[in-house]
Amino acid sequence: MNIAGNTKWLHWLILPALVFCPLPGQAKLKVVATLPDLGSLAREIGKEKIDLVVLGKPNDDPHYIPTRANFVPSLRNADVLIETGADLETSWLSPPLQKAQNPKIDIGKPGRVDASQGIRLIEMVTTVALGSEAHPRGNPHFMVDPVNAARVAQYIAKSFAATDPTNAASYDANYRKFDAVVSAKVRGWRAILQDLQDKHLAAYHDSWPYFARRFDLRIDVFLEPKPGSPPTPAHLTEVIQKMKENHIRGILVEPYQDRRLAEKIARSNDATVIDFSLFPGGIPDTDSYVSLIDQLVKKFAAAVK
Repeated sequence: MNIAGNTKWLHWLILPALVFCPLPGQAKLKVVATLPDLGSLAREIGKEKIDLVVLGKPNDDPHYIPTRANFVPSLRNADVLIETGADLETSWLSPPLQKAQNPKIDIGKPGRVDASQGIRLIEMVTTVALGSEAHPRGNPHFMVDPVNAARVAQYIAKSFAATDPTNAASYDANYRKFDAVVSAKVRGWRAILQDLQDKHLAAYHDSWPYFARRFDLRIDVFLEPKPGSPPTPAHLTEVIQKMKENHIRGILVEPYQDRRLAEKIARSNDATVIDFSLFPGGIPDTDSYVSLIDQLVKKFAAAVK
């Protein structure tokens, strides 16, 4: 029996296990993000120190995502849950969250990140019939303002640090790097858009007020009569007239919206449908939050020019 040969063979069998299996105390932070924009920020902050599950897909309607098989087990095992807040996910997140029964991600715990906290929401509704308004607490699509996104990244870093103090310095350093990149990019994005403030674009849904406000743009004609309400013939007639009056040559449409309807309205005004998305991965060449805003800025500039 060749003991030396067998020992060498055993050495190469065991070595990969030592390399690829985490040692005790090195378990990764288990993070669940409701939507891909929040997931992108979580990756920027946590990098290799987290295991990340993103519940929503880039082409999903964030207001109404059907429960998937991984929702409850992912929430049950999570150390941190990151949600947009402002009631954006409430209708579809609450049922699996209740089934998960995970006290670590209860409201008020370090493991629960409500991204809307500290964000000045706009379009607040003071009185509204129950269920008649998609944005009763204010418009929740604030993440496409990169300054807001940097603020949310800081919330995420603080939650990770509180939940995983051993790696707090790493999370803080990653946040500071992301914040510096965003600050520099905002100046470049402003330079691209600075001469386009008097140009208008239409949109299917009112997803873009924070993006428009950050860059002094005008996205103020919508195919929906109000957020979440289906377009009516009478309202679409008004949209066509407003597009003509304001010389609007583009309609912003997200992946889950009715593109054929938008194309019909566009043809009435010699306009173009422009693919926009709230989420990385929703349009080509957007594998991160920063690359998403890059593409949105370029698409807006090209559309109005």
